[in-house]
Amino acid sequence: MNPVIDRLKVIFVGIFLVINIGLAVWEFGWEIPRENCEKAHKWWDNAQRVCGTPILVSDVTGRVIDNAQARADAFRAVGRTPPASLGVAAAAPPKAPAPAAAKSH
Repeated sequence: MNPVIDRLKVIFVGIFLVINIGLAVWEFGWEIPRENCEKAHKWWDNAQRVCGTPILVSDVTGRVIDNAQARADAFRAVGRTPPASLGVAAAAPPKAPAPAAAKSH
């Protein structure tokens, strides 16, 4: 067989393997951890590949949100279950209103 064809075959197979190894490293090193972090309702920092836990400002400052519904919404926004003492833990977040039908003149 022609040695040029053999050489090109090895080069293309080598390039193919390098690309596949790069994609596997990207998938298992960046994409899968990011997806797992976002499924857990946490914050993914792509630059440092760190999964951070969001916290409420009221947890840091010690100030309590007075409105029970607003406090429950804040808990849901950071992926935490509102405490049962709020009385709104079972309530689902409000749905967005349906867009009004366009009137034809």
